[in-house]
Amino acid sequence: MAPLRVLVVNAGSSSLKIRLLDPGDRVVGSHDLPAPRGTADAGMLKDAISSLGDVDAVGHRVVHGGTLFRAPVVVDAKVRQRLDTLTDLAPLHQPKSLAALDAVQAALPDVPGVACFDTAFHATIPEPAATFALPAEWRSRWTLRRYGFHGLSHGYVSRRAAEMTGGAARIVSCHLGAGASLAAVLDGRSVDTTMGFTPLDGLVMATRSGSVDPGLVLWLEEHAGTPAAELAATLEYRSGLLGLAGTADMREILSRAADGDARCELAREVYLHRLRGCVASMAAAMGGLDTLVFTGGVGENSPEIRRRAMEGLGFLGIRPDASRNDTGTGDREIGSPDAPVRSLVISAREDLEIARQVRSVLG
Repeated sequence: MAPLRVLVVNAGSSSLKIRLLDPGDRVVGSHDLPAPRGTADAGMLKDAISSLGDVDAVGHRVVHGGTLFRAPVVVDAKVRQRLDTLTDLAPLHQPKSLAALDAVQAALPDVPGVACFDTAFHATIPEPAATFALPAEWRSRWTLRRYGFHGLSHGYVSRRAAEMTGGAARIVSCHLGAGASLAAVLDGRSVDTTMGFTPLDGLVMATRSGSVDPGLVLWLEEHAGTPAAELAATLEYRSGLLGLAGTADMREILSRAADGDARCELAREVYLHRLRGCVASMAAAMGGLDTLVFTGGVGENSPEIRRRAMEGLGFLGIRPDASRNDTGTGDREIGSPDAPVRSLVISAREDLEIARQVRSVLG
């Protein structure tokens, strides 16, 4: 791979995180900026990038690649146009990614940019796992399928887990943050995941509902007269832990649950019930499990959630070790040494995955 200094660009709903990685993958500069919305923000971005020094290439995190992009790609005029056509698949997320891409490219017009997709890692999911039981004409006309997300995170941690375990073949990666999803990774390839056509599916999240009976949503529209826009906003921003407990902060939920707050106790248990069930589902997709991995803000920083989840998965061969789980930092083992399945915590490093993909494309 080429020894490039890679600027990693990660656009969120209200922030733009940029990290400069040297050829040895050390972070040598960073800025967290407001998401670009106008010329003033663009000027601030250009000044921030200039302060970092030389940049050889840029890696952009793009949420949705659809079926058009199953691997990272150099962004040129044609690719940029095609990215616009995917906005309808992720109307809440894609515009933010593309606004950041345009702003950075305007600041660095002569530096090659590579789009790295959250959906691409899951392009290997087999058809039985990716296909919804919907009419064929619907699936064909609108490309309705399970896309999966958080692929940059799942790709990195599953590869890191294989390194730490000497080549574990069957890995369940648990990305537990404000958004949350699991991936079943068999021999380095995603074979199932909990997020589906959109990032709303699957686990209970900070403000997203996770899986909900579609008939319930239709009932609310028909019998309660709830407008589609309100349904979408509620499922995305007012559900999940926030809807259950009145707060989206897992730390606050666990603290209040320990004091006997009934809403928070319920939120914790609903979260864990869904998490355990989905881990078992991912293991079933691979015919078993060798390694369980926790990553993301909750996965890395909540020993209680890890312990409670693992204690409910003993039938899969998962057993927590109290001392290992409650102490330590960085990438480490947290399972009992004699457990059939190894359990790990791995720091989320999407920046390393993006830099790796950039070098693979340009090298």
